[in-house]
Amino acid sequence: MIMQPRRQKYRRTFRGDINKVASNGYTLSFGDYGLKAMDSGLMTARQIESARKTITHYTKRGGKIWIRIFPYMPMTKKSEGVKMGSGKGNVFGFGTPIKAGSILFEIVGVNEETAKEAFRLASHKIPLKVKFVKISDQY
Repeated sequence: MIMQPRRQKYRRTFRGDINKVASNGYTLSFGDYGLKAMDSGLMTARQIESARKTITHYTKRGGKIWIRIFPYMPMTKKSEGVKMGSGKGNVFGFGTPIKAGSILFEIVGVNEETAKEAFRLASHKIPLKVKFVKISDQY
């Protein structure tokens, strides 16, 4: 089930400046292990769902997974062959801007090797550079 907001105030929104460093959401809050973004960029709902499925599949539904990001931003695209001008394109999906340093996923209830491998496999589905972090590294 691909994530998307139930309601939104505006049908189409501006992207804004996404090349920033996270000022909150950069520490582990729920789990023992996490996947941290090292780059800034956009991530679609499909990419989030694909990474979630990969983590769940590898851990054999053991442990608990937290998804710390939500695709709230409508992403638009103009049809191919359309000339410049004449407004903004149609919404084709939802995404979320990711700031460098923000935690994307967290997991608890599995050992470190399992978490590391699950996040390694999930990192192939994510269009950003990511890093495996654990709770003991933070303090």
